[in-house]
Amino acid sequence: MIEVRLFATLREGRGKIQMLNASEFACAGDIIRHLDIPTEEVAILLINGFHQKPETPVKDGDIVALFPPVGGG
Repeated sequence: MIEVRLFATLREGRGKIQMLNASEFACAGDIIRHLDIPTEEVAILLINGFHQKPETPVKDGDIVALFPPVGGG
């Protein structure tokens, strides 16, 4: 299983944590598409605590965290 943690606005309609079958996903981008999240809405992608890109492979036991852009002023 891959644990996907969603933060801030990415949780809306999806929940905080998703558990996904690792055999269905080759890379982090596959997970983003599966969750119907537009790529431009993901500002930070972490796999096991390290910054990665959508094309980074994922495997069983990984923890993927997705963060949207942060606004402020």
